[in-house]
Amino acid sequence: MDKVKKIKRPRGIFPSLPGGMDAVLKKYFDIYRKNGKLPPEIDNKVEGSLFSDMKKLDNWRNWRKCELQYIDDKNDACLTGALDDCIVKDGFYVPLDYKTRGWALKENPAKYYQLQLDCYCLMLESSGCKTCKKGYLVFYWPLAVTEDGIVKFHVEPILLSTDIGNAKDMVAKASNILNSDVPPVQGESCQYCAYLNISGRY
Repeated sequence: MDKVKKIKRPRGIFPSLPGGMDAVLKKYFDIYRKNGKLPPEIDNKVEGSLFSDMKKLDNWRNWRKCELQYIDDKNDACLTGALDDCIVKDGFYVPLDYKTRGWALKENPAKYYQLQLDCYCLMLESSGCKTCKKGYLVFYWPLAVTEDGIVKFHVEPILLSTDIGNAKDMVAKASNILNSDVPPVQGESCQYCAYLNISGRY
């Protein structure tokens, strides 16, 4: 409905804090990148070094430049994305994504972020950067605020295995949906379908 019919979903106020955290984390990592080091809080937990080509990384971080992409000729589809960072180890490229949250992890992060890392590895491979079927998630969650207003974070890097075949399947399925008729209404199980039904748009 969004991409084909151009009927946008209702939007609320979008929080600016995650975007702000993402921006300062990139600057923070870039300081250590220039010195050929990893930030000390992950130095003994992440294997490899930060990708050193700052110009290329800036392009990878900008989804509008579409430099990081996978083209599926069979399904006439193109997957593009923006990468936070990248680790290089023994000639292999390992995507790294920052995750800020309000509390400690309670579930396996693969449940929510597996496909994202699969897609990053697929786009890296398609851009000529060989991966080792791995990806990092670096979680940040607040622990305390000091008297001078500085927030202390816990930092937890997690390494997940990736599957580019899973990402390719997702692209093919997405292309099929976008090129087919409007999917059937899912009823009350889908809040968006219910909204469209009530509004008479479906």
